[in-house]
Amino acid sequence: MKSEIAARLKLRYGPVAIVLAEEKPAGALEFQEGKWGCVAAMLTAAAKGRQAVFGRGRHGCQGGGVGLGFCAAFPATPGGFDYFLSIGRGEGYPPGEGYKKTPELAASFREWLPTTEIPSTYVVFKPLEALGEGEEPAVVVFYANADQLSALVVLANYGRPGGDNVISPFAAGCHSTFLIPWHEGQQPRPRAVVGMTDISARPYIDADLLSFSVPMAMFREMEANIPGSFLDRHDWTKVAARLEKQE
Repeated sequence: MKSEIAARLKLRYGPVAIVLAEEKPAGALEFQEGKWGCVAAMLTAAAKGRQAVFGRGRHGCQGGGVGLGFCAAFPATPGGFDYFLSIGRGEGYPPGEGYKKTPELAASFREWLPTTEIPSTYVVFKPLEALGEGEEPAVVVFYANADQLSALVVLANYGRPGGDNVISPFAAGCHSTFLIPWHEGQQPRPRAVVGMTDISARPYIDADLLSFSVPMAMFREMEANIPGSFLDRHDWTKVAARLEKQE
């Protein structure tokens, strides 16, 4: 499947399709069972042309199981997840990450997160262009720099009322690229999600990029809305010229 958005925005890497599947694709990258790994690294590999597959027990870090929809609750964490995400529990426990000021605020995030158990055996990351006949992604993910992200945000709002059709929530990288966009895809008015602001995931993507994830229906909507939009008008040509110099 081709993306006119990717072509117009001159993306460094191709869009990634996230597919719910019952079979593993041949030759796909996969974490060893029970071994630690970051889902963001696999997303980057898929953006560069590889395929990656995840399953229960083969999803990298513990948070990856939640972020990919394989479990609806965070697994037990020494000292408690709420302390791990915030101030830590003290000597003998893992140090706190300092991502929330207090354990109580960490608990409020955990309760807010739309955890779920997906109705499939595997989650597959693959280049959008590598989709097979009949494959329908749940979510499409773009890696974008500031200029490209600006265009994606405008395009997401172009054919819709209001101005809040894109969100950028505090979340882990895998939450913002799959779990939250998947949840949005179940809503009457799904929104796009800007992500990879997770400090722990940042080392696995280029320093100047963020993710922009859309449910598949919204991706098709945005693709169809290109003709006549700002992408065909004068102001965008100034930005596009700058993107051409970066190629």
